[in-house]
Parts: sequence; C-alpha cells; structure tokens
Amino acid sequence: MPEQEQDQGQKQGALRRIFQLIPGILLCGVVTVISLGIQAAEERVFDHPYIEALVVAILLGMAVRTAWEPSARWRSGIAFSAKQLLEVAVMLLGASISFAAIVASGGLLIGAIAVTVVIMLAVSYGLSRVLGLKTKLAILIACGNSICGNSAIAAVAPVIEADGDDIASSISFTAILGVLMVLGLPLLIPLLKLTATQYGILAGLTVYAVPQVLAATVPAGIVSTQIGTLVKLVRVLMLGPIVIGLSLLVARRRKAGAAKEGTSKAASISPFKLVPWFIIGFLVLAALRSFQLVPDIAIAPVTKTAAILTVVSMAALGLGVDVRVLSTVGGRVTAAVTLSLLLLLGLSIGLVHFFK
Repeated sequence: MPEQEQDQGQKQGALRRIFQLIPGILLCGVVTVISLGIQAAEERVFDHPYIEALVVAILLGMAVRTAWEPSARWRSGIAFSAKQLLEVAVMLLGASISFAAIVASGGLLIGAIAVTVVIMLAVSYGLSRVLGLKTKLAILIACGNSICGNSAIAAVAPVIEADGDDIASSISFTAILGVLMVLGLPLLIPLLKLTATQYGILAGLTVYAVPQVLAATVPAGIVSTQIGTLVKLVRVLMLGPIVIGLSLLVARRRKAGAAKEGTSKAASISPFKLVPWFIIGFLVLAALRSFQLVPDIAIAPVTKTAAILTVVSMAALGLGVDVRVLSTVGGRVTAAVTLSLLLLLGLSIGLVHFFK
C-alpha cells in the first residue's frame, strides 16, 4: 500500500508539473503562429523572407514583455520552451545533415570554407572580447557571423548555457545586418567585376541564412544561386563539429571546476554527461541520415518540426528579455557584429579571387 500511494503521488506530481507548463507554452505558441504568419506574408510579397520568423518571434516576445511582465503562472512554460524545446530542435536538425554531402562538395572548396569559418570564429570572438562583451555573448556572435547566423546562435546557446538576454541581443543585431547583406551584396558584382560563380561563392560565405542566400543570388542568375546554396550548405555543416567541440570544452571546464572543489565531486561526474543528450541525438540522426536509414519522406516533416520548435523557443526568449538589459550592450554588440561581418566579407572576397 505505501508503494502504491507513493506511485500515485509521483504521477499526480508529474501531471501537476505538466499542467503548470501549459499556459506558458500556449503563450509562446501564439507568438509563434503570428511570427510564421508574418514570414508567410513576406514570402508571398517578396518571394523570400527577409526577416525570418524566429527573429520576428523574438521581437514580438520582447514587445509583449515590455508591455506586460508574465506572472509565475506563465514563467515555467516559458522557461521550458526556451530551454528544453530548443534542445529538441537542435537534436532534430541532425536528420537534415548528411556527412556524404561534405565529401561530394570537393576537397579544396570544403577546406577553404572550413578554414574561413575557423578563422572568423577566432577573429570574431577575439574582437567581441576586446570590445568588452561577456564570454558567452562573444561565442554566440562569433558562431552567428561565422556559420549561419540565427540558426547557429540558437544551436550553440543551450550548449554553452547562454541566458536569454545574450541570445536575444546577438540574434537581433545579427538579423538586422543579415538583411542589409542581402540588399547590399549584389552591388559588389559590378564593383568587383565578379563572375556568376565568384558571386555565388561570396554569397554562400557571407550571407547568414539559406533563404537569404537565395534572395541575394537569384538576381545574379541560376549559376550563382546553385553555387551559393552549395557553399552555404557546406558552411552550415560546420555547425555540427563546432557544437560538439563547444560541448566538450564546456564539460571539461565544468569537470575542472568540480575537481578544484573536491576530488569526490569531480569523480561523480559521469562520462555520459560530457556531451549533452541532444548533441548525442543530433549525431545519431545525422549518422542514420548518412547511411540512408532515415526515409527521404521523413526529412521534410522532421526539419519543419525543428524549425517550428526553434521559433517557439525564440518567442520564449523574447518573452524573458528585459529591453533595458539590451540597451546596456547595444553599442558594443553592434560594433562587434558589424566589424566581424566586414572582416568576413574581406576574407571571402580574397577567397573568391583565389577561385578565379
């Protein structure tokens, strides 16, 4: 009887916790639906979204948070959406990545893209730190600029345990410059006398999101679009190794910190905690996709689910952001993102001329 009563109590406690999450999750869901609707309207008008739904979700969430501070009734669901749902989204992204795509792109181009990403990670991080930004915010800006903008920031954030203010500020400023890149990059075609192939490589190396690459290259022709998309996809594939490396680095520092506090505590850290569960899931799904064990018909729904969950998480982050905090780092974040992007553009132009 005592065991049955204990089981009953545990079940009731679990149900109570689930019901506590519902209001906050629903609120994030409403912001998500509105954001997706705005993106769909952009696609109808402009053919491609210049401001993605996840950016709109952050901005809407911040607007709601400015006008109204959620009470305790809403906070647990908002926090769950910002962390756990984002981790699930990162894991599901593994199903959209095939290791075979890296090999098929060609060794020289892959090496050039990898070197560019690594150099820009180091330069952007160093620049952000020199400007006085916190370590986690500097990492987010470096990954966003070097890899794939908002998606990279969203994927790296749970690994380094970044807070909502850092995520929102890095995504907001990166998104603004991403739109400016789409609008301004085609102007370099006559200025630098770029061929269709060269411009495609330049767009793939510098523009943040895949839809934005399409928007930036379509005016230059089909060849630029194909090359730009290929380069961009290879660049996106760099996100996996970077996320894994960061997770191992974070785990190593956590273990080292535990060792300083006492050997017994350090010894209690399980090897399975060295890499977060969602990164393991990411690798498993990527491996299954690479060996063609994930049906092609399942790729689109899984990728769509990951994208929607990411938008839900961004809505939650926006709902938890105090705009007054962003104002204290706005100038420095803007400077870090802008200078990093200019350096990336210069490095990419040099690489483009190498492939002449």
